[in-house]
Amino acid sequence: MGQPQNSTAEKSEAPSSHAAGQARRISGFDVVRGFSVVSMVLFHLCYDLVYLAGIDLAFFSGAFQDVWRCSISWAFVFVAGCMSAHSRNNLRRAGKYLAVALAIFVATTVVAVDTPINFGVIYCMGACTLVVALLERLGIAPRGRVACALLAIVFILLLGLPEGKVGLPGMYLTVPAQAYATPWLSWLGLPGPGFASGDYYPLLPYLMLYLAGRAAAERGRACGYPTWFASLTCPPLELVGRHSLLVYVLHQPVLLGITWLVSGGKI
Repeated sequence: MGQPQNSTAEKSEAPSSHAAGQARRISGFDVVRGFSVVSMVLFHLCYDLVYLAGIDLAFFSGAFQDVWRCSISWAFVFVAGCMSAHSRNNLRRAGKYLAVALAIFVATTVVAVDTPINFGVIYCMGACTLVVALLERLGIAPRGRVACALLAIVFILLLGLPEGKVGLPGMYLTVPAQAYATPWLSWLGLPGPGFASGDYYPLLPYLMLYLAGRAAAERGRACGYPTWFASLTCPPLELVGRHSLLVYVLHQPVLLGITWLVSGGKI
C-alpha cells in the first residue's frame, strides 16, 4: 500500500446471517472495513508527506510501516473474500473491481507523481473475485474452518514469492530465476525484469488469503456469525465501510492536494 517496489474496499452487497432465521446485515464487516479504510487514509497521508513532501516522520519507517501496511491490505483482501460468499453476482463484482483498477493504473501513469500502480490491491480483489466466480460455477468454492486454516497457512508460505522465495524464515526454498524472466507473469506474482509498482498485490499469494475469507464466511453463513461480531456497531465506520471503494478512489487526490499545500507546491 503506497510503497514503490521492483517486484506495493468496496460497497458490498449486504451480508446477512440466515442461521437461526436471521436475515440482517452483519455490521461487523462494515466496521472492520471502515476502520481499515480510515487506517489506509492515514497511512497514505504519512506516505505522501514523507516520500513526496520530504517531511521527516521518524515513526513512519521500517517494521512499523510494513506492519501497518499489511494490517490494511490483508484486512481488505480477507474481508473481500468474505463478501464473495454473500454476493449475488461475483462476476459483476470482479468486473467492477478490475475496471477501477484499470482506471487507477491510467490515472497514476498520466499524473506520474509517484510510481504508477500496476496490479495493486483493487486489481488483486478483482482477480480473486473472478477466480471465485469460476470456482462457484464448478461447485468447488472453499468452505469451513479447516479450509480457512489451510489456505491461511499457504498464504504465509507464499508471501515471499514475488521476491523469489517460498517457505518460512530460515526454511526458504528459492524459486528458479527463469520463472521471473518474462514480463508477462507479474500479475500472477512473478514480477519480470524491470517491473515496478507503487502498490503491488499479485494473484499469488493473495488469492489464498481471499479464499480463506471465503471459507470463513461460508462457515458463518451455515452456522451463524458470533453475536458480538454480527451486532458490532460504530455508525461512522459502518458508513465508510459501506462506501469503501469510493473512498479508496477519491482519497489520494485529496491527500495529494493536502501534501501540495503543506510542501508549498513542491511535489
